[in-house]
Amino acid sequence: MEPAILLPPPRIMLFNLIHLPYWILLGLGVVLYLMVILSGGGDDDADLDGDVDLNGDAGIDVDSDFDLGQILGWFGFGKAPLILLLATDLSLWGVWGWFSNMVFIGVTGQIPGSFWTGLILALSLVMALVLGGLISQPIGKALAAFGEDASGDRLVGCVGTVSSALVPRVAEGRIGQVNVIDPARNLVNANAQIPQWARAVPKLGDKVLVIDRTGSTYLVILKDSPDQEQWLNPSRQN
Repeated sequence: MEPAILLPPPRIMLFNLIHLPYWILLGLGVVLYLMVILSGGGDDDADLDGDVDLNGDAGIDVDSDFDLGQILGWFGFGKAPLILLLATDLSLWGVWGWFSNMVFIGVTGQIPGSFWTGLILALSLVMALVLGGLISQPIGKALAAFGEDASGDRLVGCVGTVSSALVPRVAEGRIGQVNVIDPARNLVNANAQIPQWARAVPKLGDKVLVIDRTGSTYLVILKDSPDQEQWLNPSRQN
């Protein structure tokens, strides 16, 4: 075992270059998290079925007691988007490694040598994989709310409340404002107009139904009105 190295003051050690590998890991995790947020929480369609038989697909003859798919599932594989899982694991690895370094320094009063550095690196990786598998899926659902595209078609079919004085017709060249609850239960403030064939003009506080989107503006009609019946029967629209 290598001889211990004497330390500078603790406040300096907090940002000592001995933590550089963990700073890099944490930074990579944060970058991947930003990518997850921008993509709406990751690609759920790319997830693997948690019951997939990885051993059978690989054509490997193994003992029935050894389930590779189950082991990978413990670490979150197949239960969360891969990019989210990687972001979580890297972030946790960086945090655990940094924290473990500081605990070692605080307890021993020395900088860890090569043996302890390698041990801390390995143990923090194991902790990151285990915890990452447990928390990556709920984190993905939380981040998806921040990554939703407010101009997307997901609001079509949703019910909203008029927040401006009224919602004008398309031909008037003006827009109104409506507050809409999207399928993810997020409150979205959107620009709105009513179609030319609509007869009822929604006013402040009225409930409206989002029926279409044109650019950054949504077409809405007054909920539970003759216009809604007319929308359900396109042949009656003028």
